[in-house]
This record gives sequence, structure tokens and C-alpha cells, in this order.
Amino acid sequence: MPEGHVIHGLARDLRRAFPKGRALKASSPQGRFSSSAALIDGLPLESADAVGKHLFLTFDTGRPERVVWIHLGLIGKFDIHPLAEPVGKVRLRLTDGITAADLHGPQWCRLCTEEDAAEALKKQGADPLGEKERNEEAAGRALKTVSRSKKAIGSLLLRQDLFAGVGNIFRAEVLFRRHIHPAQPGNTLTDAELDAMWEDLVFLMHVALDHGQIDTVEPEHTPEAMGREPRVDAHGGGVYVYRRAGQACYVCGSRISRETVEGRNLFWCPGCQKRRRRKARAHAYRA
Repeated sequence: MPEGHVIHGLARDLRRAFPKGRALKASSPQGRFSSSAALIDGLPLESADAVGKHLFLTFDTGRPERVVWIHLGLIGKFDIHPLAEPVGKVRLRLTDGITAADLHGPQWCRLCTEEDAAEALKKQGADPLGEKERNEEAAGRALKTVSRSKKAIGSLLLRQDLFAGVGNIFRAEVLFRRHIHPAQPGNTLTDAELDAMWEDLVFLMHVALDHGQIDTVEPEHTPEAMGREPRVDAHGGGVYVYRRAGQACYVCGSRISRETVEGRNLFWCPGCQKRRRRKARAHAYRA
């Protein structure tokens, strides 16, 4: 499933492809979105915004404005390309006669109102790629929840109502970089650890957005610096533990571990991420 940087990148690319105010033709070559597409056909795209793994396309219809709410899910794709005949099952096509954006296989594609979109946003947690003003408050709430929870931090990081847009790769990599075992209960982490984890998520996801791929390794652990072969993976980029089960850790040499937790593969280094046995402690976030 695409992580948050992919959706934010898609929103950015749609804004660039279709400048604000340009009328777009909307259709559903597949037919499943035809009635909704007809309601926005010929209207200008007012904005393309991402929050976590959700994409919101707002069309200027006066009041109330109409919003196409998209979640790509596991197999969804939104391809932007020069206008040509649709290929495959296209749920939604947007075009200005020069460029086309084709949506394939989303988990959902719904036409809703601004009010509906606002309600959906309320259920999303702190987005590391979101607006700073909104994030400061949302991040404080998320970290406060983590600091009170007995659940494993590896599970808490995938809760979209806490950390919007964080997926399996960022979960594994930020915990490695902060030397935190994924089974460590949230209420045993210090305020400094929680702050550093959040700040690293913001950093890593902005790097991924800028580069178009997830890169989490420090300069001293790159293939060039270590004289090793580069990683070959569909996700691209360099990582420490994700999908590296059984391979040697770049830092300590231990074999990377993998375990299935809540239906998702969890990767970590038993040498660098030792679980600490200690009681929960008081946190400023609980104030």
C-alpha cells in the first residue's frame, strides 16, 4: 500500500498538471464512477490535497463544492500522462485535452461534500508531511496517546488515527534509526524518545517526497561507503531493515529479524534494537 509520501507527491503532481481554474473533462471509462463523474465534468479543479493516505480533489461548483475522495489501497494507481486512449479499467479520468490522469483500482473513489471531507479529516492523526500548524497539535495528541498506552510501539505507529500516512516501511525504519524495539510498550518510552521518533518521521518522509523513494540509511552506510551491492527492491531506495530478514545489519552485523504482527511483516535488528525491561514512567505528554 502506498505510504503517505506517495499520496502527497500525487497531489503535488496533479496541481502541476492541472493549474487552478482550468476546466477538466471528467469521465469513467470503466463505468463504475460515471454518474459522479458527470457531476464534475467540465469543472475546474480547485485543489488537490493529501492527508495521510487519503487524496482529496476539490472541484469549484460554487457552494457546496464537490470533493472526490480517493484511497488507493493495495493496488490503486493514479497515472498522469499525455492524453491517449485509456488502458485497462480506468475508474476515473481527468483531462484538459493535453494531459490525462487515470485512476485504476482504488480501494475507494467517492464523490462527497466539503463537510464530508472535513469529517474524514478529523479521523486522521498527525501527518508528518502535513501543515506545521495542524501537526503541532495533532502530534502532541498522538504522542500523548502513545505515552499512555501499554501496546507495542510497532503497532501504535500503524494507527492512522495517530500517525497519518505512516506505513510498514517507515514504521520499521524509524524504529531502527531510534534504536527502539518494535515490541516496546508505548508507556515505557521517554519523552525524548517520542519527540525524536516524530522528528525523524517528519525528516524521512520529506526526504521520500523530495526524492520519490524511501531512503533511510546514513551516508556512512550507503553502498558506496561500505563497498557493498546496492539494494534491489521494487520500492527502491536504501533501507536498514525493511525486507532484509536474515541479512546482516549494516551497523552491528546481526541478522535482521522478521515477525508477522497483526497481519503485517515486522522487521528489526536484535542487536541494535534491544527491548528494555522497565516500568512505565511519568511523561510530560500526560499533563
